[in-house]
Formats: sequence, structure tokens, C-alpha cells
Amino acid sequence: MKTLTIAAFILALLALPAHAQARRPQGEEQKAKQDTRPKVDENAYKAALDRIPEPKEKYDPWGVARPAEPARKSR
Repeated sequence: MKTLTIAAFILALLALPAHAQARRPQGEEQKAKQDTRPKVDENAYKAALDRIPEPKEKYDPWGVARPAEPARKSR
């Protein structure tokens, strides 16, 4: 009887992660929120991207990590 109880307990522990991953149905509130989202206008998005000015000099993300000039040899 003791082994049967332990086996049932182990099976219950193994089933918990699978139960946690199960998809839950969406509530009515979430469906209503999805319907009220404003529609994205593709032309307005492209126009906003065109208004962003081009940088004058190219951005170097590693500029801080490496020195601007090669290291000089000390004598």
C-alpha cells in the first residue's frame, strides 16, 4: 500500500508541469479589448519613418570599447 501511495504521489508531481502549460481560453474581456485596438495605418507608419532625419556621421557602437588611435610604443 505504501508503494502505491508513493507511485501516485510521483505521478501527480509529474503531471503538474504539463497542467501548468495548458492553454487557457481567453475571457470575454480580452476579446473585447482586442476589438477596440486602433488599426495601424501602413502609410502613416512609412511616413513617420521618412520624417526621421539621417545621421550626419555613422554610429559606431564599439567606439568606446576600442581606442581611437593605435597604442604608441613607449621607449
